[in-house]
Amino acid sequence: MASSLTCTGMIWALVSLLSAAASCVGFFMPYWLLGSQMEKPVSFGTFRRCSYPVRDEEKQATVMLEQCGRYASFQGIPSVEWRICTVVTGVGCGLLLLVALTALMGCCISELISRTIGRAAGGMQFLGGLLIGSGCALYPLGWDSEEVRQTCNNSSDQFELGSCQIGWAYYCTGAGAASAMLLCTWLACFAGKKQKQYPY
Repeated sequence: MASSLTCTGMIWALVSLLSAAASCVGFFMPYWLLGSQMEKPVSFGTFRRCSYPVRDEEKQATVMLEQCGRYASFQGIPSVEWRICTVVTGVGCGLLLLVALTALMGCCISELISRTIGRAAGGMQFLGGLLIGSGCALYPLGWDSEEVRQTCNNSSDQFELGSCQIGWAYYCTGAGAASAMLLCTWLACFAGKKQKQYPY
């Protein structure tokens, strides 16, 4: 089975896959922000939430439903900043995943990835990492929304956590973006083999 990647390219394919996986898993998981409400743990992602208050008609009281789910609609996401963050981070994750899968195919298919295509793929990874990083930077702007304030003891504000804390999924997403921007972009420059010069 012929490969179009150099030894460095093989490492690039693996690191690309790991970076894309870290970013995508972190983006999908609703553990970006952790807090509590009515003595139950609550967590938020950009478009998902775990534990939310519902009205119990039998008890005539509000109770916390301990389930994870996404918001019913795009408009249901608590703040405009989180909506932008969802779109920007989602596009970035899509780019990283596309390049990672192409890199993996380059391990098996000869003449798929040349030096030029490798560098273009590195540029796409830089852009993807930049988009995800922008999403992570936008996320704290939504901490002043009513839903977050209720969870963070009414003490949160933009870039102020109050009684909440940042969850592992936020760090996972950011780490994937950073490795894509720094490591993958650099490795991509040396990933493809030089194309053979044909006499015709």
